[in-house]
Amino acid sequence: MKPKIRLYVEHPLGEEQPVELTKPQAHYLFGVMRQAVGGEVALFNGRDGEWRAQITSAGKRGGELLCLEQTAPLMVPPDLWLCFAPIKKARTDFIVEKAAEMGARRIIPMQTEFTNAERIRQDRLQAHAVEAAEQCGGTFVPEVDDLQRMSALLDGWDATRRIMFCDEAKVGEAFDLGAAERGPWAIFIGPEGGFSEPERARLHGLTHAHPVALGPRILRADTAAVAALTLWQKALGDWA
Repeated sequence: MKPKIRLYVEHPLGEEQPVELTKPQAHYLFGVMRQAVGGEVALFNGRDGEWRAQITSAGKRGGELLCLEQTAPLMVPPDLWLCFAPIKKARTDFIVEKAAEMGARRIIPMQTEFTNAERIRQDRLQAHAVEAAEQCGGTFVPEVDDLQRMSALLDGWDATRRIMFCDEAKVGEAFDLGAAERGPWAIFIGPEGGFSEPERARLHGLTHAHPVALGPRILRADTAAVAALTLWQKALGDWA
């Protein structure tokens, strides 16, 4: 039986590999979850899959685990990026969490003309991605980038990575990626108020960008991110 507690660690994982706990991890395991020596925990680091580990020492400031066996391989999601405009704090957190759960490989907050946020806490958003992977049973943790301007992002864009551009102007049309094929992709989600006309024009002018509709209603940005990830995964991802 797999342990019920899952914990993300930075340490390499392998058979009989000892893993030292940080002070926060020790507090969580021994102070919050009331674990003790002999208890078992599932560990993952985003590289070596999931491992069943036994607690070999426990203290208020630290502890140590010993890896016993691999219980799941590393499951790398499709090569999909989510590029989105940050919104209010809690809803941005939600987008990052759901993107990690739903199989985005990289998450890129981007500043558009109508983006209200001028900065983000990249470390906090990365922590949310880790927590989402811990809770959903994932063995991979997507990288969360720092905030970057959409214009600069597109200036350095590799055209072999196609873009699914969620265009609110196409609301009511059927979702259609045409004859699109699997491979490197990115989803672009605009802010509250959508993309500006110059931004829409630039995206429409890219041969590797595919404008799509997300149903008969205009969606909030956080809802649009979940809908777009679902539709792409169903059409071209590992849900197909």
